[in-house]
Amino acid sequence: MLKKRLMFALLYDDGYFMLSRNFKLQRVGDHQWLAKNYVFSKIAFSIDELVIIDVSRGQRNLDIFCKSIRDVTEECFVPITAGGGIRSIEEAQHILRSGADKIIINTLLYENPKEVTRIASKFGNQSIVASIDLKRDENDYRVMIENGQKRIEKNASDWINRVSKMPVGEIYLNSIDQDGTAQGLDLSILELLEKEFPVPLILTGGAGHHNHILEAITDLRVDAVSTAHLFNFVGDGLSKCREGLIEMGMDLAKWEK
Repeated sequence: MLKKRLMFALLYDDGYFMLSRNFKLQRVGDHQWLAKNYVFSKIAFSIDELVIIDVSRGQRNLDIFCKSIRDVTEECFVPITAGGGIRSIEEAQHILRSGADKIIINTLLYENPKEVTRIASKFGNQSIVASIDLKRDENDYRVMIENGQKRIEKNASDWINRVSKMPVGEIYLNSIDQDGTAQGLDLSILELLEKEFPVPLILTGGAGHHNHILEAITDLRVDAVSTAHLFNFVGDGLSKCREGLIEMGMDLAKWEK
């Protein structure tokens, strides 16, 4: 059985890193702020993977975003997933050649699944993380694309299970309602999955304490938990989180410093 994974996500917007709550963005700091608060050569011992997502609402500058990826990879030895707004195989290739191990895609899954197949044919299914954003709608969920700005007319359960059968390596399942709240992950989303789910599942949205992560990651349906809550994990927060999970018996890899 594969070990569970703890992932950390950085949200990027036009040269700045952001805090998100219910997909409403607040600027936190630039690269200097990031370098001061996050020494990736040390943080890498506290996480299994890093995710960098371009959440820009306006015109994206892929070259500058890719430079940010390269800057992070100079210090970070864990696998990196990066993306946000990818629309073509050329953009996917640019990100992968900038140091990312995998790309994360969302809207493209809906708008151009043939391009997803092209990317998988060239780089392999394992290089694609399929992101799905869900928003509560009374007793059900709405599927959102375009940074949570646009609803698509798809049943949430049907869409998750359909995407899981596309040529992708993992699913990154995000709760917009819990995003940035630090109140815990929405485990009820897991009821939308088919029993024999074919790909690893990453759950995100709402983790603000290691107990939240423990509650989710001990679920047999969850392979990894990702958090993007910057303020809770500045300083030694990530290392304490990992140590706490291991002390509680969580089967996480132990890195030798």
